[in-house]
Amino acid sequence: MKRRLGFTLVEILVAMAILAIALAATTRAASLATDGARETRGRLLATWAAGNRLAEMRARGLFPAPAVTTATVEQGGLSLVVQETVATTPNPTILRVDFAVSDARVPGRVLSTHTAFLVKP
Repeated sequence: MKRRLGFTLVEILVAMAILAIALAATTRAASLATDGARETRGRLLATWAAGNRLAEMRARGLFPAPAVTTATVEQGGLSLVVQETVATTPNPTILRVDFAVSDARVPGRVLSTHTAFLVKP
């Protein structure tokens, strides 16, 4: 009996099926990594937006009245909604400021929260 060289059709089909499964898994992993990076970028930009607003308040020496205000800002090409809640504290010379920053495209989904205190100048 003469031995033939090469692969049979079944062997080639099995190898192609294994390769297709491996490529699908790799594509899924790359997609998850991209989504994770996009989410991290959005949260980082939201944290920066809250920090920028706090730095602006401190630099201008603002001591606003207790209220809730909302502003739309652009940070790193991403449109964000910053909700600023100013509240009193037991010490009348200190205010508590809470920031909740969300993506303008999905306003109900908060990306970052930040709490700070302002001292009366």
